[in-house]
Amino acid sequence: MQAYFDELVSSATGTLVGDEVLLANITGERTDFIRLNNGDVRQAGSVDQQTVTVDLIEGRRHVGGSINLTGERAVDDARLSALLGQLREQRRLVADDPYLLYNTDPRSTERIETGEVPDAATALADIRAAGDGRDLVGIYASGDTFSGFANSLGQRNWFQSATFNLDWCFYLRADKAAKNIYAGFDWDDGAFARKVDWSAQQLVALEREPIELAPGDYRTYLAPRAMEELVTLLSWYGAFGRRAHETKQTPFLRMVADDASLSPQVSISEHTAGGVAANFQSAGFLRPDDVPLVVRGAYADTLVSPRSAQEYGVQTNGASDDETPQSLAIAPGSIPFADVPAALDTGLFVGNLWYTNFSDRAACRTTGMTRFATFWMDHGEIVAPVTALRFDDTAYRLLGDHLEGLTDEAEVLLDAASYEHRSTTSSRLPGALVGAMHFVL
Repeated sequence: MQAYFDELVSSATGTLVGDEVLLANITGERTDFIRLNNGDVRQAGSVDQQTVTVDLIEGRRHVGGSINLTGERAVDDARLSALLGQLREQRRLVADDPYLLYNTDPRSTERIETGEVPDAATALADIRAAGDGRDLVGIYASGDTFSGFANSLGQRNWFQSATFNLDWCFYLRADKAAKNIYAGFDWDDGAFARKVDWSAQQLVALEREPIELAPGDYRTYLAPRAMEELVTLLSWYGAFGRRAHETKQTPFLRMVADDASLSPQVSISEHTAGGVAANFQSAGFLRPDDVPLVVRGAYADTLVSPRSAQEYGVQTNGASDDETPQSLAIAPGSIPFADVPAALDTGLFVGNLWYTNFSDRAACRTTGMTRFATFWMDHGEIVAPVTALRFDDTAYRLLGDHLEGLTDEAEVLLDAASYEHRSTTSSRLPGALVGAMHFVL
């Protein structure tokens, strides 16, 4: 497909008129998927698809469009040629774009990550063995995702990665389930077994009568999946984007405008080198291996898209147009991951959060609910599940004044979304031990 894309764009380049410049991107996947319920396969299949998106530029006017590839060269050439003809007609009707910026210094790259991903049959055998005697519900997806960039200036970039993602739970009854995820680049039987064992312990605890806690502050451990919900909310609303910072809409406004900070234990970066997203973006700019966003609790930098770079007179660092992280990472801390129950001692173990939103965006105050299995622990042992709780707290407390520590391991979390195509957004997050998290209901 890499060679096919190169040939397709090279052919289209030969049809350009005058001073036209062509930018082209391809996204694709070869994915095997298995959906399970009660440990049995309910749906299985594979997806093999590729989409090419182009931007046809003349001066400062440009128009874009896309086609799905068939794999038949004559058909795809004809469809791309027809699309370029339509874009040429449409471009006559659009105004100049003052913020248009694309890479004119061709730098070609290739990165292919193969990983140790089991075939579907092997993975299914391991998953079904883990669910033996239990109601295992989930979906397993694995295979290659790839992205490519090419332009009429001769630049060629290719990124390909093999990953797996098992999003699953042991279901008990009604709203009781022990949720878990196992994802990454290299399948490890031992790591999977440890996750299965922890979920099995949760399943036993879910049989007990739940505890109803009064509103108040509780010592809390936020598992990596719960942390993901919090940092995803920050990302969506511009905590790390240049445009949101310039327009004073960032949730981290107090970090930029005042003297607020997070804990010195917290360092956040866009770690492209360890992610699943491409190391280049749609206008041909390369992404650094790592962009420090928060360093030891202090604001350091933002993600800058080409459009923001043009508008605000700064350098782009290859961010996507929406300036959200694609490969977010929080540096691990010093709490041994295996010793989390002992470190928590007595308090709440929160595996998941949902319905998160801002209750005061400018103050970075968030609210949301605990989800699935949240447990009260006493002296490092699970006592009983806890009924759903609503929290309302700020990042400056949860990841600031009240943060006692982060785990010494960061878990790879892959976005399980598959709308239109398999997501390549990922994160590497540790768990967080918080001395006091505020719950209001």
